[in-house]
Amino acid sequence: MGSIEEKIDLDSDEEIPFRVPQPTNKMHSMSFEPSRHILAHPQFSASWVIRKVNRVSILRSIYIVLIKARINVLLPFGPLAICLHYFTKMHGLVFFFSLIGIIPLAERLGYATEQLACYTGPTVGGLLNATFGNATEMIISIYALQNGMIRVVQQSLLGSILSNMLLVLGCAFFCGGLVHHHKVQHFNKATALVNSGLLLMAVMCILFPAVLQFTHTEAHKGKSEMALSRVTSCVMLIAYASYLFFQLKSQNNLYSSLDEVRDNDEADDDEVPEINPWEAIGWLAMLTLWISLLSGYLVDAIQGASDSMNMPVAFISVILLPIVGNAAEHASAIMFAMKDKLDITIGVAIGSSTQISMFVIPFCVIVGWIMGQPMDLNFQLFETATLFITVVVVAFMLQEGQSNYFKGLMLILCYIIVAASFFVHIDPTKEDD
Repeated sequence: MGSIEEKIDLDSDEEIPFRVPQPTNKMHSMSFEPSRHILAHPQFSASWVIRKVNRVSILRSIYIVLIKARINVLLPFGPLAICLHYFTKMHGLVFFFSLIGIIPLAERLGYATEQLACYTGPTVGGLLNATFGNATEMIISIYALQNGMIRVVQQSLLGSILSNMLLVLGCAFFCGGLVHHHKVQHFNKATALVNSGLLLMAVMCILFPAVLQFTHTEAHKGKSEMALSRVTSCVMLIAYASYLFFQLKSQNNLYSSLDEVRDNDEADDDEVPEINPWEAIGWLAMLTLWISLLSGYLVDAIQGASDSMNMPVAFISVILLPIVGNAAEHASAIMFAMKDKLDITIGVAIGSSTQISMFVIPFCVIVGWIMGQPMDLNFQLFETATLFITVVVVAFMLQEGQSNYFKGLMLILCYIIVAASFFVHIDPTKEDD
């Protein structure tokens, strides 16, 4: 009788009073099939089912990640793009639907990263956010490298930097300034200056190969530029590793006040993780695989989409692809700015740009070296000049350590100018071919 009584206690919900009158029904409660009188109970509703599902960890995790968020209504566009790829020749629709299908995956990837960051602490969590936030760009770049689309890789990574620094940061400053129009928002100047210095170093590393080719001063024509790019990429990776050590270990006091602010803000908002760390790791793996699959179809459809939509490949690579890849950063940066957490906004937007320029770009050069693809740091003069001007403008905006909606509006307008410039830009390599 002890085990039967324990089973009755497990079946009875605190919110649903339920009593079994006869001993025969007690024995029936041992079965796994629900009885008819339970299904007919007036309190057996959809909310009761959801509460029961929440008690099953896997079903609850699936509900939270794949069903709960409204952006998940865009998930069917991914399978639709795959079907169109095999059954039709409409490359424009394949590209468009793949683009839309990756948006919720990138956002959910950012969500899973944030959930994992709740268990790792703010400093490591910020690094995880920046790393997995750029996973979409890295996956698309690797697939493009396999297909020999060097210019697509260069322009998409350049576009990611421009999008993070101008569009993402601009929208965050603008929305945060409108919500907190009665005061001036502040952020930590130390972190912003360190990231600005790294971005200027990246500009220098990208500028030299372009100038070397443009001035026709290579010691070994066609080989010096590639050798310089590979050596410089190794130096950039060392510099980024040194930056991580500086941020996490050596100069921890510089970021301690920022971490304390983040901890206090999270405690005030009662932000608790919705899934456990192993579930977050599992979702990171599955979402990354699904993004990898869609990225292959997206890359294959770029040229066909350019021809069918009469749109330059440079515009698709620099503007459209990074907007999808930065979907998670865009939403997170705006949300934190509206909560007056500009330190995290700067870490998401500028930190992501720093990681792309100092890690993803040289990493792609090394991967291209291994694959036998001529991936280098020569982004051509027009793209390099655009990056240089953007870094200077953003560094000027960040030097005061203050933000308002007018600064955000100026950054957004600058991004519109950049987008218009690439819409009328013709890649010089096409003319050479």
